[in-house]
Formats: sequence, structure tokens, C-alpha cells
Amino acid sequence: MYKDENERSFYPDRNSDDVWSKPVRAGKRTYFFDVKTTKGNNDYYLTITESKRRQEADGSFSFDKHKIFLYKEDFDKFREGLEEVIAYMKDNLLKDVPEHIQKEDKPFTDVNFEEL
Repeated sequence: MYKDENERSFYPDRNSDDVWSKPVRAGKRTYFFDVKTTKGNNDYYLTITESKRRQEADGSFSFDKHKIFLYKEDFDKFREGLEEVIAYMKDNLLKDVPEHIQKEDKPFTDVNFEEL
């Protein structure tokens, strides 16, 4: 289901509500941006999931997941708010952090989806 970032894949013959997905590895976390269809397939929305691997006391692993749903009528306000917060942090809180640390340019590493 997860494709390269520049490949846009649609699955009209699938019974799932998944349309397109993009995983983003960021340190110990993985973020999933999933485009989905509403029931009846007449509209689209975005889910953003944060997944973090956690080791249990018995040595087994589990994943903490947090998800938000973003609907088309909220896209512009969400983007504006996110851009404003990021700009504020860069301008006011991360001034002393070297640019190469603020900006993580590590290559994408493969995600083992069976662990998720």
C-alpha cells in the first residue's frame, strides 16, 4: 500500500477506503499520511498517524499510535497554523541550533510494516 513519495497510486477496484499513503521516518517515529475515501466514495480526507515503537517489560514490542483526521474544509487553516508554529519555533526557539541539525536530511529507510 505504501508507495514512493512521487508515485501517486489509486485503487478504484479495492474494497478498502485507502487511496494513497506516504510514510515518513523521523528518528524513532514514523508518520503516515493516508488519503482515504468516505463511505460511499464521494469525498476524501487525510489521516495523519504517529507510530512509535515501544519495548514492553517482557521484552516484546508494541507500537503507540496517535491519529488525527483532517477534512478538506480544514486543510487551509491547518496548513496556516502549522506553518506559523514552525516559523515561530525556527525564528525564536531554534536560533542557536545549527541549520544542519534543524533540517534532517537522512535518506528514507525501509519500514517493516509487519511490525506496525
